[in-house]
Amino acid sequence: MDAIDQLLTRGVDTIYPSRETLEKVLRSGKKITLYQGFDPTGTRLHIGHSVAIRKLRQFQDLGHKVIFLIGDFTAMIGDPSGKAQARPILTHEQVLENAKEYKRQVTKILKFDGDNPVEIKFNNDWLSKLTLADVINLASHFTVQQMIERDMFQVRIKNHDEISLHEFLYPLMVGYDSVAMNVDLELGGTDQTFNMLGGRKLVSQMLHKEKFVMTVPLLTDSKGVKIGKTEGNVIGLTDPANDFYTKIMSLGDDAIVPCFTLLTDFSNEDIAHLKELIESGENPMRHKKKLAFELTKMLNSEEEALKAQEEFETRSQKGDLAHADLPTLKIDVSQKPDQLSSFLVTFKLASSKSEAKRLIEQKAVEWNGEVIAKDGLSPKPSSGDIIKVGKKKYLKLI
Repeated sequence: MDAIDQLLTRGVDTIYPSRETLEKVLRSGKKITLYQGFDPTGTRLHIGHSVAIRKLRQFQDLGHKVIFLIGDFTAMIGDPSGKAQARPILTHEQVLENAKEYKRQVTKILKFDGDNPVEIKFNNDWLSKLTLADVINLASHFTVQQMIERDMFQVRIKNHDEISLHEFLYPLMVGYDSVAMNVDLELGGTDQTFNMLGGRKLVSQMLHKEKFVMTVPLLTDSKGVKIGKTEGNVIGLTDPANDFYTKIMSLGDDAIVPCFTLLTDFSNEDIAHLKELIESGENPMRHKKKLAFELTKMLNSEEEALKAQEEFETRSQKGDLAHADLPTLKIDVSQKPDQLSSFLVTFKLASSKSEAKRLIEQKAVEWNGEVIAKDGLSPKPSSGDIIKVGKKKYLKLI
């Protein structure tokens, strides 16, 4: 497969209007302008985001103009896609605070310097300038029937849950992004298909040109559970190498093949062979370690990946915590012990006191290898003590 074949097939779900039409444009030598939008409703980009970001990098390497769009206006509205209730309204200040580290994070994959740098844009620059007449004009391109046919709205109607009018405005706003930037292609996850096709319609009717849409699969395991942003455990692009490696190793075995397919450059043949080995009953640990190493190297360096792998093997496989490179805390050994739940929250081993108490009740907290079964006064701290919370969080007192 050549680079264009890879671009149009590997890690691609659907191309609108068709793969053949887009391929014809790309093989003509024309350089297109494309983008992906990211609403900063949170502060971190994770490996789920990197599926599409890697595709942006492939376009960039072929000389096409890539725009990394930060939806600082649309994030205030909130994307209703897949949501059983309306997202909370954010202020512009909150949104900008969330987005301030996005460039540093995405630099792990995209290039912002050199001959063909990625350009960052903010959609508040044009959406905040729309008049009421402009918004009414945009609304005239859509029907109420189109909006309420969306799956999540149908679920809410069935459950007698509210649908706020401002949620209907979201696809209008993100659709107008394509018009304002006069792009040729938009890229995003399959959960954004409705929004991206809305933009395709607006470009056709307002600019009288073709806008391609490329959707990429969501990164999920075999059960359809999203990988990268799970319950309280985001696998962030800029997580420290040791933490990142460990989090990849904590994924289920059924995540190995999807992650190799969507997040690495391993050949299709190699991945097919790997899948056969796993399905034949071979222990998947070796392949998961290879995945964790490759992803850690991609986002950091080979040296850091090797160190993270060695650390994981020392800590998790050999159980030699005394010699592992654990996070440390300098503590006054004479201080009076505090409640264990407060200790866990103070030193970021739990996000809240209620979570800390839940972890203790679930016997997920160990102090020097001894399970602490109930909250109360924490053991008197001593230099060299090791606290373990769950499977991945450790703290060594010094």
